[in-house]
Amino acid sequence: MQPQKIFFNWSSGKDSALALHYLLQEQQFDVRYLLTSVNTHHNRVSMHGLRRELLQKQIESIGIESGTLEVPGQPTNAIYEHLLTKKVQELRYRGFEFAAFGDIFLEDLKRYREKQLDAIGIQCVFPLWKKDTKELINEFLNLGFKAITVCVNGALLDKSFVGRIIDSQFLAQLPKEVDTCGENGEFHTFCFDGPIFSNPINFRVGEIIQREYQDGKSTHRFWFCDLLPE
Repeated sequence: MQPQKIFFNWSSGKDSALALHYLLQEQQFDVRYLLTSVNTHHNRVSMHGLRRELLQKQIESIGIESGTLEVPGQPTNAIYEHLLTKKVQELRYRGFEFAAFGDIFLEDLKRYREKQLDAIGIQCVFPLWKKDTKELINEFLNLGFKAITVCVNGALLDKSFVGRIIDSQFLAQLPKEVDTCGENGEFHTFCFDGPIFSNPINFRVGEIIQREYQDGKSTHRFWFCDLLPE
């Protein structure tokens, strides 16, 4: 039986890297495309704040065809969904019937993805779904993956947690209410080495800044670490 063509929603972080690693070990699927959302205003990976140049270096090291979902600075849900639908329809036309994600346990997000893509004829695959996050992060490290935090939620983690390599010391210092994989959005990472890469991605740590975002009457603060290509 021929493997099924599948595209992977690549975020540039550790969960994406581990989920992609899982998929590449399976005979059921043939990963032929990586799709990443990029904020066109900042020219960076959405949510992660990673420079496009480093994303491109990742993709080149992985060696799989890729593309981006070009999202404006502050898109509404309607705009985002329109752009995603258009892009996924193009992939569906190319014969893709499956899409993979690195989500672990967020039920609402899983249902949202499934509902949105089912309308286009795409089935969702979640290689990490419902796995224990402590076991996942340990497996990630044991496999030789390396990642650094590029964004942390300032309401849960202070400045010292951004621009940090994910290792046993980092995990030991996480507050108890923070998931070890940051699955609730506590932190985001850039994966720069591991078994899915042909070579490590070289970078240096740049400026660390805090940004604020308004959500109705609420203000959300995040720390970002700018990584510079080398």
